[in-house]
Amino acid sequence: MKNYFYNISGGNIGSLRAPVAAALLDGLVKIVPAALLVDIFNTVYRSFAQPETGLDTGRMWIVCAIMFLWLAVMYAAYASLYDKTYRVAYSLAASGRLRLAEHIRRLSLGFFGQRDPGDLTNLLLSDYAQVEQTISHNVPQLVSAIMLPVISLAALLFVDWRMALAMFIAIPFGGLLLWATDTIQVRLSERHVRAKNEAASRLQEYLAGIREIKAHNIGGQRFERLRQSFDQLKSASIRLEGVMGPMIMGAMLLARSGMTLMIGLGSYLLVGGTLSLPVFLLFLLIGTKVFEPLTAVLTNYAEMRYSAYSAQRIMDVRQEAPMQGELGILPRQRIAFDRVTFGYDSDTPVLKDLSFTIEPNTITALVGPSGSGKSTIAKLIARFWEVQEGTITIGGVPIRDIDPEKLLAGISMVFQDVYLFQDTIGNNIRLGKKDATQEEVEEAAKRACCHDFISSLPQGYDTPVGEGGSTLSGGEKQRISIARALLKNASIVLLDEATASLDPENEEAVQQAINELVSDKTVILIAHRLKTIRHVDNILVLDQGELVEAGTHDELLAREGLYAKLWRLQQNTDGWRIKR
Repeated sequence: MKNYFYNISGGNIGSLRAPVAAALLDGLVKIVPAALLVDIFNTVYRSFAQPETGLDTGRMWIVCAIMFLWLAVMYAAYASLYDKTYRVAYSLAASGRLRLAEHIRRLSLGFFGQRDPGDLTNLLLSDYAQVEQTISHNVPQLVSAIMLPVISLAALLFVDWRMALAMFIAIPFGGLLLWATDTIQVRLSERHVRAKNEAASRLQEYLAGIREIKAHNIGGQRFERLRQSFDQLKSASIRLEGVMGPMIMGAMLLARSGMTLMIGLGSYLLVGGTLSLPVFLLFLLIGTKVFEPLTAVLTNYAEMRYSAYSAQRIMDVRQEAPMQGELGILPRQRIAFDRVTFGYDSDTPVLKDLSFTIEPNTITALVGPSGSGKSTIAKLIARFWEVQEGTITIGGVPIRDIDPEKLLAGISMVFQDVYLFQDTIGNNIRLGKKDATQEEVEEAAKRACCHDFISSLPQGYDTPVGEGGSTLSGGEKQRISIARALLKNASIVLLDEATASLDPENEEAVQQAINELVSDKTVILIAHRLKTIRHVDNILVLDQGELVEAGTHDELLAREGLYAKLWRLQQNTDGWRIKR
């Protein structure tokens, strides 16, 4: 039980104390009217059993007044319960989502490679919604369902131990049935979550690929993956409800059978004269109040067990170890790869025993055929992934010992596929420096050759862009990303051929912006167009994850190796034309 509360509270079990106490108070407050009703019945009963005493109307008026005043107490107790449970539920869900998102941000990209995007989406949205629902609705019921029978049993044993045992003796058997079916519930919950994640992933795939789906006329019966995922989710949902429903109803009947036993025993004792009618009525009224939250908990047991699995999934991700490191980096330091081996799949290395150095304040180009490991090197320098073998150092400090936050603060990245957030252009540029003034933003935009086109927009720098920058052209997005990097002003710059897919006019503007960006920086440039790197300081030629050549443009041409071959191929394709 403690583990259950620990997980649904995201490890902050102390935050549940207030709603748990309010739920217990609310349950106790609701028992008082039943006791007062018993007193009224006892007063009336005594007037018939002892006619000479007469009806004590004064006592009845006092009890009625207490009941009337008690309505305010009940209202206050329920209002406190409502306020505390919902406030805690929404606060834990909101702060928990933010903490989880921040934790995920600090994990290696290897974590994302092992998880389905739909799984992470459901984790942050659906699983937290499930936990939120449990805290706001099920936790108060669970507390009442556990504590009220215990308190009532302890009190009623002093009234009549026979009736008390009869009322509560069946509850453990109902709990035993649920315990026996717990493994089935967990297995069904796992299958349902997997089916839900698969459906979410296929839906994301469908929406992301809608252009290709339209272009190739893939739709209706032909898009089987989406249909099958929804069919599997339907089957998993029906199986979860269909299997667990009868078991939960069985546990509920067992638990509530105590009322039947108590009524049967009470009737027998009442006829035998060993039980008074007011005591019998007391057990009936209190039994109704005690079994009310218990019935509600058993009705929602499947939902509570499902939310426990959702909470465990959240905690499993939070227990993933983030990338470690404490040291910072100094600007203008040498970057060195020493016998580095790395693969996204440990059985298939992308880089093999790779060693080279990049001197500070130089421009180093990485070239080679597709799949040779160029982009992987840039990702490893930014420590998006951890290497399997060997060491990467910056200024002689192993990258594993550098704080990932401090490392990324010293690196600017401009990639071929630019992503802009669904925000204003000004705020997208400010990602490079959160507290930048408007003057600093505009200065960076001018240096990146994008100030003119931004100023021509209806709202200027306050113009919102679509998700991913969908409302801007490729060249405009590239220049904004370069403005972002210029504003950051980091000492290391990673460029993944930012001009590869641009038209000549945009390419010239972006190239001019890049020239502004790389001055007085250590630059690692991933190059596809070799003509753009003729004047860099050093060129590293890669092939199948190995360094096969290194040198300047002229030196590599003179060697007649792979670089010279790639150069000749690109020179020949420059004159390529479409012919009928």
